[in-house]
Amino acid sequence: MTLSLPPQPLQGSDADWAAIRGDFPLLQRQVHGKPLIYFDSANTGQKPASVIEATDAFYRHHNANVSRAVHTLGTEATDAYEASRRKLANFLNVRADDLVLCSGTTFALNLVAYSWALPQLKAGDVILVSRMEHHANIVPWQLVAQRTGASVRVAEILPDGSLDLPALYAAMTGEVKLLAIAHVSNVLGTVNPVREICREARKRGVITVVDGSQAAPHRPVDVTAIGCDFYAITGHKMCGPTGTGALWARREHLQAMPPFIGGGEMIKEVSFEGTVFNDAPHKFEAGTPNIAGFVGLGAAVDYLQGVGMAAIEQRETELLAHATEELSRIPGLRLFGTAPEKAAVLSFLIEGAHSHDLATLLDLEGVAVRSGQHCAHPLLQYFGVTATCRASLAFYNTHQEIEQFVVALDKARRLLA
Repeated sequence: MTLSLPPQPLQGSDADWAAIRGDFPLLQRQVHGKPLIYFDSANTGQKPASVIEATDAFYRHHNANVSRAVHTLGTEATDAYEASRRKLANFLNVRADDLVLCSGTTFALNLVAYSWALPQLKAGDVILVSRMEHHANIVPWQLVAQRTGASVRVAEILPDGSLDLPALYAAMTGEVKLLAIAHVSNVLGTVNPVREICREARKRGVITVVDGSQAAPHRPVDVTAIGCDFYAITGHKMCGPTGTGALWARREHLQAMPPFIGGGEMIKEVSFEGTVFNDAPHKFEAGTPNIAGFVGLGAAVDYLQGVGMAAIEQRETELLAHATEELSRIPGLRLFGTAPEKAAVLSFLIEGAHSHDLATLLDLEGVAVRSGQHCAHPLLQYFGVTATCRASLAFYNTHQEIEQFVVALDKARRLLA
């Protein structure tokens, strides 16, 4: 199956950011009569036309199930699905046959919890989890701990939102069997030194699980160089369709882990006497996948690589610096997360204003930000707050939008004073 995609944007310093923004249809709409300013990309990324067109083209011209038919449509669907696996593997610098395609990071982390941790852990073992984790990288480990008698230990952060690395390494004692860590915090924007952390964990025999949801859309990611045992990503945050994602795992883990879900396509042979499971990664991919979604994710990978991940990181670094400077001028504003290495995520509160009220007033000005706890209750408890507003930027945002956002935010502040 071959999809016709539009020309890719220029890379690096030659990138035409205005033209790139024009590739995203939804960014052209208005909200409450105002031009949309979409500052919620940590929640989900917007989709370029090439992704929308690729998904549409699959359903219009190639729709069939994968790996279940010898007819032309079935072959085309399977070829397109597996091509997306290869594209994603190249994007992460891993082998395609070590990449499990799934619905996203939440599924991927649960797969590790139930297929690796549940059979491996026992009473007295410890799972080390950082304070800044998304609930998806906390709750599965709590559930496994309850069933095995293991315990969950917290790796704390510093007031600027960075990890307390000496304390983290000191906490990797002999009973620690697994470390779960975010590459980039979805609330603070903190970029954790995962390569160094995984190296230290390996020295101590600790298995590492890295949540790459907020890293893969915004910076070059070389999973092989990171040196972790497991790396999880979500497709919808990286300009792809919802219900897509992947888990990369070391080959020795994939071979040893039992299937998480049973059904069709994850088997070689079934009888009432027993079942012979398929080889990894297919033994973890039971049932009909989101085929069109993964075709779209393959197109999203093409698009991101066309822009250039280094260029995207540089662009977002510039936007972050501008937004941070502008927010610093607003009276009574408190910014959460000021680590030296930081992605374009700004969580904030304004004195005397509830986050939901701020977000509602900003929406009336066409500005979409997130308000609430961002699936990170333990992190907000550390800062002594129940909710924040979060503005998360992407390469398709503009400096003008930042200035308009700040004007709208100051207007909301005055109304709530």
